[in-house]
Amino acid sequence: MLVVLSPAKTLDYESPAPLSTFSLPELLSHSQRLINRCLTLSMQEIASLMKVSDKIAGLNVARFNEWSTPFTLDNAKQAIFAFQGDVYTGLQAQTLGSETLDYAQNHLRILSGLYGLLKPLDLMQAYRLEMGTRLDNERGTNLYQFWGGEITQRLNTALQAQDDNLLINLASNEYFKAVKKKELNGIIITPVFKDQKRGQYKVISFYAKKARGLMARYILEQQLNDIEQLKAFAVNGYYFVESESTETELVFYRDEM
Repeated sequence: MLVVLSPAKTLDYESPAPLSTFSLPELLSHSQRLINRCLTLSMQEIASLMKVSDKIAGLNVARFNEWSTPFTLDNAKQAIFAFQGDVYTGLQAQTLGSETLDYAQNHLRILSGLYGLLKPLDLMQAYRLEMGTRLDNERGTNLYQFWGGEITQRLNTALQAQDDNLLINLASNEYFKAVKKKELNGIIITPVFKDQKRGQYKVISFYAKKARGLMARYILEQQLNDIEQLKAFAVNGYYFVESESTETELVFYRDEM
């Protein structure tokens, strides 16, 4: 199985990574073009474009100016340890064993507005550039047009390298839109997590994001390669509901605590 996750806005560059092993992003030359474009924007333009406060816009201006290659352990950090937030709270990458991290290098990818597609141990420098940002660029009016088929091509390469053609979509809609589904040489399986609230089961963003991280960890630690194995996911109170599921969408419920 190839697992796809979204990145996170919250980053951690303070705590040390638990290991020094790293790889480098494959699409850094494309990232440099986006950085060059962002460097032409004023703080006010960034605040308006990203719909953020002046304080956050100022932080992003500083990050764009400080961004430089080559990436090393002194100026960058492995993506899986740098990203924080709800999904990564569930994943708890800091506690993954070395064997699981080795497996993740081949079976986990993180979508990114700046880096396109990241392997877990790819070094990255701090940034904020969401995939849905309408940043006009040399290839179009937004980041979906900028990345074009690059992300899908890299996913196809990763799918070809594994023993099956299953891609588990644990990313948000905003990010997974960057994947050209018709050009993907694999079967897309999308897990959906619903929590019970006042007697009804619904997707609650905070819990669903954490559940995606929990499932990613489950897949990586168990080294799953079959959909039936995926249906056995029963972590943190979630359970598979066959009557609500389809061949490509697996629904998991969690009862009210």
